[in-house]
Amino acid sequence: QVQLVESGGGLVQAGGSLTLSCAASGRTLSRNAMGWFRQAPGKEHEEHELVSAINWNGDGTFYRDSVKGRFTISRANAKNTVNLQMNNLKPEDTAVYYCAVYQGPFYWSDIYDNWGQGTQVTVSS
Repeated sequence: QVQLVESGGGLVQAGGSLTLSCAASGRTLSRNAMGWFRQAPGKEHEEHELVSAINWNGDGTFYRDSVKGRFTISRANAKNTVNLQMNNLKPEDTAVYYCAVYQGPFYWSDIYDNWGQGTQVTVSS
């Protein structure tokens, strides 16, 4: 089973930036799409919300409308990592962020229901 470890969260003021990192271990994920999801406060019992995703070779990406132009996803297959650069953060970005592995090379495939601990992002106004 793949282990996912997210890091890089923290407390920032609105307009600030953070870079989240996800390190995967257990097997190579260079042929799998990867994604970042989040759960906002009070929504822990709801499905994880997709924030951004990237195809196996990085040539295709997805961003939810609310983060377009502010977030950038990238991956380093040699390191089995995926990052999320978050700029111009807003209070509504406050959430626990998780990375996830897709079952195929493209982000329109299903994800594995395998979650790490997540990393908390808190944006103050």
